[in-house]
Amino acid sequence: MSEAPNNHEAPIKTPGQLIAAIIASFAVPIIVIVLLAVYANNWTRIGAGTDSLSEAEVSARIAPLAQVDIRDANAPRVYKTGEEVYKAVCSACHATGAAGAPKFTNSADWAPRIAQGFDTLWHTALTGKGAMPARGGTSPDDYSDYEIARAVVYMANNSGASFAEPPVPSATQAASGTAAAAAPASGATADAGTAAASQAAAALASIASAPATAPGGDATQSADASQAGKALYTQVCQACHAAGVLNAPKFGDKAAWAPRLKDPIDTIYNYALHGKGAMPPKGGSTASDADVKAAVDYMVSAAK
Repeated sequence: MSEAPNNHEAPIKTPGQLIAAIIASFAVPIIVIVLLAVYANNWTRIGAGTDSLSEAEVSARIAPLAQVDIRDANAPRVYKTGEEVYKAVCSACHATGAAGAPKFTNSADWAPRIAQGFDTLWHTALTGKGAMPARGGTSPDDYSDYEIARAVVYMANNSGASFAEPPVPSATQAASGTAAAAAPASGATADAGTAAASQAAAALASIASAPATAPGGDATQSADASQAGKALYTQVCQACHAAGVLNAPKFGDKAAWAPRLKDPIDTIYNYALHGKGAMPPKGGSTASDADVKAAVDYMVSAAK
């Protein structure tokens, strides 16, 4: 009677197979652990309803309150392009045609204005007309006459005109801050141009002399907060408040601001932060609460 075959032989029969099995028993777990660590490290982790710990938010919180911008007074000035000025200032109204402004690239809106010629358009941009404030609500310190001219050419040429790019001003013109367009356009009198220039100067003087005291308290508003408020006003708020668009109280208009100043300052802050009527929260910006309050203080101080 023959013996049954042995089916229980060990899978490892040679010393080489034993060594390979030992190495594999160590290597495989290590590889698995490394892959899990890499996977966990690269996994996108999102906070529970907040991004307060993101790099951008943390950097914004620890950023210094003030920065020193050192410029070489003898260095040639770098002028902004017409497109840059349009996006920073003019697009607030011209992108949508708000307050009757000719809409950007709309040839029907621009045709009668282009027919008046570049000089007239430039003069209108510098001195203001209708709901549009002089220089779009900016000052000569923000944008020079030449940069305003570039913006006019950019908007007009994208709407059917073929105006030539204005010549770069000489060093003398740049230093004095004057340009030929400050004079009245064809058909306007010198007295009208002088009056417009005087009004612009008076507006700039009223802004410069606005009190620095924060409303609703006796503490003096810090220089940093004042600068932040003015910057946010220039970038966002002036789109409506410079000309009183959509019933916004016009900057510096005491009569328009008087009924609003009857409310506590915290109420005014709340309107700016959360919106009221046609005004969106924070003016539609993503500015911090502190900067929005500083902009309110800046506008309120100019209306007292």
